[in-house]
Amino acid sequence: MKLTWSQILAWRLRRQFVSAADGPDAVAVARRLCGVQAQVASSARLAVAVRSARPDPGEIDRALWDDRTLVKTWLMRGGTLHLVPSGELADHCATLATVRFWEKGSWQRGHGVTAREVEAIIDVVPAVLGERALTREELVEAVVAQTGDGHLREALTSGWGALLKPLSRLGELCYGPPRAGKVTFTTPRAWVPDWPGALPPQEEAGVRLVRAFLGAHGPATPEMFDTWLFGGVARKAVLKGWFQALASELTEVTADDGTVLLALTEHLDSLATDPPSGAVHLLPGFDQYILGAPRGLTPLLPPELRAKVSRQAGWISPVVVHEGRVAGVWEATKGGDVTLDLAVPLPRAPLEAAVARMRSLLAARTG
Repeated sequence: MKLTWSQILAWRLRRQFVSAADGPDAVAVARRLCGVQAQVASSARLAVAVRSARPDPGEIDRALWDDRTLVKTWLMRGGTLHLVPSGELADHCATLATVRFWEKGSWQRGHGVTAREVEAIIDVVPAVLGERALTREELVEAVVAQTGDGHLREALTSGWGALLKPLSRLGELCYGPPRAGKVTFTTPRAWVPDWPGALPPQEEAGVRLVRAFLGAHGPATPEMFDTWLFGGVARKAVLKGWFQALASELTEVTADDGTVLLALTEHLDSLATDPPSGAVHLLPGFDQYILGAPRGLTPLLPPELRAKVSRQAGWISPVVVHEGRVAGVWEATKGGDVTLDLAVPLPRAPLEAAVARMRSLLAARTG
């Protein structure tokens, strides 16, 4: 089956609740997107709001801290902060735990710890947390007291929580409710409703995650899935096994640039019949529409815009999308207005509508 990239990108926009802004709630949006990156909290809120039928500025906090239907923790790639549905966290952890970067000597040396100290952290943190939620300072002091290793105080308080990230991928750590403006950490078994006694087998969890990914970011290749989830360092045999296990549900399609991709067979009709998108959309920084695809996907991200979108230190700019393709970047001013940096002229009416909607979302966020 042959498809154009215009068809594929229009299908992704619809599947990701962008085209119709018809996401029923924050949990449904996070589930469809396979998580919402939350390194920048305001971007995560906008990513949900721009996809929502009824944007609600307080919805994410209620889902996280009252209903516990969303959970916040370090997951994809090197351990970026994400919001994922609580019921899917175990699958993410089981899948990601197939790559144990913290066991590499180069990683340990880079963070100034020994293999024994890493093992001690992984063993001790869940024990000292127990059923509690502790601030980082409280957690560090408890770990030092338990291990008697004062060096861990410096290691655990430096950087972006790098030494705690292995625990999040093992299903032993997640964010707890903030306390007096401070982040807290707890364990999924204490916080997440119906947390399983053990993580599911990776053979099953990985297949479910591949299926979910293709349902929003497909058609795609195994390498695209690997880049999105692992940063391109998945164990090849494991990755191949997940796709082989899903083979009966997949069909090869060929894009108009000759790229061979895999689609869920159940989506072939909509991929073939959905019309290309002529709309304009403003999407926030770190949006999954961009993060779910490799930076080198030219039909989505023109080479001349790559440096403006994918910036230093992993920063992903807010983007203007036209016909499914990135056409420029934008930013919010302190007064809540929107400034555009377009690479090509865009149709006036759709652009004005997209800007007006983003202004209203920004106003609701700060109102």
